[in-house]
Amino acid sequence: MKFVIAGYGRVGIRTADILGSEGHEVAIVDNDPEKVERAESAGLAAYQGEGDDEETLREAGIEEADALGGLTGDLNVNLSACVIGDAYGCRTVMRIDDDYHAEIYEKYAAEVDEVIYPERLGAAGAKTALLGGDFDVLGDLTESLSAVSVVVGDESDVVGQRVVEVEVPDGVLIYAHGSRNEPMTIPLPQTEIGAGDEIAFIAEPELVESVRDQLTGEAAA
Repeated sequence: MKFVIAGYGRVGIRTADILGSEGHEVAIVDNDPEKVERAESAGLAAYQGEGDDEETLREAGIEEADALGGLTGDLNVNLSACVIGDAYGCRTVMRIDDDYHAEIYEKYAAEVDEVIYPERLGAAGAKTALLGGDFDVLGDLTESLSAVSVVVGDESDVVGQRVVEVEVPDGVLIYAHGSRNEPMTIPLPQTEIGAGDEIAFIAEPELVESVRDQLTGEAAA
């Protein structure tokens, strides 16, 4: 798969490293010439320019990309990059650093498929470590597997099924469920799925899209 990443800071570097180690093609866009040079030194295709500049994104291969990550420290740049990526048919992921702003972006940014919060993930790791858990286990898992959450669509075949009844391929595990507008928890044997519920699963990267389509109902569309 091909990915375009806008922003080669802490989050962008780590993301590019993991994708590259899995054999994916990664192109970097950053306005800092030193970061562009660093990306090139890491063996990546890199382009100097603003992450929300369409021409620069085209040079980076947005037209052929499977997904775009707006991972800069600028929320507006990330959103604009995702809007451009959506126009080219890419899956879009936007980095955001503030939960208050996240609610606004998630509500109004239809062009964004996923919003990520690095700080929230860091806080979760700190809490887990303080409670005696091993957060590195999750880090190790997500370097080789993809953790995903989706909202169940009205037309999905899983509506009305219990979570334990959902048939997924080998290499996929559903690990959490949340009824509409409620927090996610580990599902009980009797937990039934409704439209608008949220389901979280972990999967081998090549299986993510098919399982996402199955749960959202896109596969039946």
